[in-house]
Amino acid sequence: QVQLVESGGGLVQAGGSLRLSCGASSRYTFSRSIMGWFRQAPGKEREFVSSISRNGRSTVYADSVKGRFTISRDNDKNAAYLQMNALLPEDTAVYYCAANSRAILTAAPTTDANQYDFWGQGTQVTVSS
Repeated sequence: QVQLVESGGGLVQAGGSLRLSCGASSRYTFSRSIMGWFRQAPGKEREFVSSISRNGRSTVYADSVKGRFTISRDNDKNAAYLQMNALLPEDTAVYYCAANSRAILTAAPTTDANQYDFWGQGTQVTVSS
């Protein structure tokens, strides 16, 4: 079991930046998990944003955020991050951190939400135009 807690959301103007953090309660589980970020805007389905492998060497991004967002992790701090730059109003959503704790060491990051077994409560990101 692991609890995930997101922070860093808020209100920002278009073109601005935010850095989301995801803290995990279990170092054991966190270090063995692929980590992902997803988001859900009002009236829309949850969508994949980004994912990072267990060792942080592999990342994957949704096309809509590629070049603007950067995912990272610090296994010593049990934390994952999402640096969001050049924010757009369409980035407005609740952002969720998720962990796929069943991934093997060499597994690639996954975009499939069904592969993630632990989820945070989410943090609101609002981008004004």
